[in-house]
Amino acid sequence: MAKKVVQILEKKPLEELEGVQSKQKLRVCAYCRVSTDSEEQKESYANQLDHYTNLIQNNPNWEFVDIYADEGISGTSDKKRIQFKQMIEDAKAGKIDMILTKSISRFSRNTVVLLENARELKNLGIAIVFEKENINTLEASGEVLLTILSSIAQDESRNISENSRWGIVKGFRDGKVYCNTTRFLGYDKDENGELVINEKEAEIVKRIYREYLEGKSTQAIAKGLMADGIKTVAGNEKWWDSTVTGILTNEKYYGALLQQKTITVDYLTKKRVKNDGQATQYFIEENHEPIIPKEVFEQVQSEKKRRAKLKGYKEENAHRYSSKYPFSGKLVCMCCGNTLKRRIWNSNNISRKVVWQCKTYIAAGKQGCDAKAVDEAVLMEAFVRVFNRMKEDKDQFVQTMNRNIEKVLMKNADKTKIQKIDKKIEELKQEYKGLVQLNLKGEMDAEIYQEEQVRIGDQLEQLREQKHEIQVSKESKEQYKKRVQEIMNVFKQKEGLLEQFDDGIFNALVEKIEILSPTHFVFVLKNGVRVEEKI
Repeated sequence: MAKKVVQILEKKPLEELEGVQSKQKLRVCAYCRVSTDSEEQKESYANQLDHYTNLIQNNPNWEFVDIYADEGISGTSDKKRIQFKQMIEDAKAGKIDMILTKSISRFSRNTVVLLENARELKNLGIAIVFEKENINTLEASGEVLLTILSSIAQDESRNISENSRWGIVKGFRDGKVYCNTTRFLGYDKDENGELVINEKEAEIVKRIYREYLEGKSTQAIAKGLMADGIKTVAGNEKWWDSTVTGILTNEKYYGALLQQKTITVDYLTKKRVKNDGQATQYFIEENHEPIIPKEVFEQVQSEKKRRAKLKGYKEENAHRYSSKYPFSGKLVCMCCGNTLKRRIWNSNNISRKVVWQCKTYIAAGKQGCDAKAVDEAVLMEAFVRVFNRMKEDKDQFVQTMNRNIEKVLMKNADKTKIQKIDKKIEELKQEYKGLVQLNLKGEMDAEIYQEEQVRIGDQLEQLREQKHEIQVSKESKEQYKKRVQEIMNVFKQKEGLLEQFDDGIFNALVEKIEILSPTHFVFVLKNGVRVEEKI
């Protein structure tokens, strides 16, 4: 075997760096700093000034802006670094495209300050180039560095706020309520800080829940409140549908309290996001007197999911949810796949009839779809027959659903899989940190560093995708179990058989109806069970 020949490809000299902006000339400055007043440091300081002045002025692609220099000042804080602050202000003002500096420690020893400035300037398209580490903050390797340093910065920020944060968390654990009632419809606080029902406002909350389960949309509910002259908790006459949605999803209305719904994800920007399990939450059952029964609250959440699913079809097939009629958005033409629209025949005489027609037929006639109209009364009769048949044979129906639940649970090995993935992700993160530290110390070949960086990044991405797929699958299983329980509750609550169509029960049970003909239907329940019915 021939002797291996190793070719060393040196990093590009700083003179060849031109940033990422496609300008004729980059406006470049440099930042220099020494932290003591010793003669040796002063000489180093002067050398830095000469080095960067010559470097910038001798590069034909660069335009010299200035040399910003602070002498005899620590880099742990920028309060006394006048030149540093001036440089950042000039950069934000659009006077600088690139900042050169000898090393990370010369720029700032405070990782929080470093990250704040690097990220802010990056968003403006301004690069910081650290010569010693060969890092450009606008490049991918620079982002890796920021990611690693971010964890350090978070620790520093945590230390600053640890005392106050500890007090809040202790309050959570002790059941202390952190709840603002000034913009919370339905409740006030008594002299002890406990939540008490505001009876007048509570009636508005009850109305919103009732009307939603009756089939009204959040927009229709908001319009109704405004039409009746009812004001929001802030005293505004305008009701937004998002306000109604917030009321319909607030667990406090059934007496529970979830604390730490949002968390700070960036200790530098203080950005807060919804807490979807990233941090501990504190859920208190029966914390205060409820306005809405828990069962009603859960029915609303199920109905919201059903409507959201229908809205999801809108982009592809122009399906949409309408709150006016119980069959809106639930009838599917099996000839073309479109939904059906409610129409009235002979509206001005005694032969008046309500029917549902395929939207494709309405738009294009028989050439588009030859499905015939369906009588609304026939649909109602069909549902009554389906419900009563399931009710009469309830035991068999419940057994079928229980078997389906068992099949779902048999596949549930999700928790162990997620734990293994989390462990591997953490191992890769630690490996990543070690990699960066070796690179910063100059103990790793640049090419190997890049290869390892890509390898770890790819593995992390794959693991995160696997975890996401498992979580989606797990969530689907939980939703299925919940839907089955909701259907069983409907049968338990309804005594006897249906004598006429009940839109409340219909909405609670039926996901959609597949229309095969004007007298032949398949009712698809919310747990996926299909029930065929011919009139």
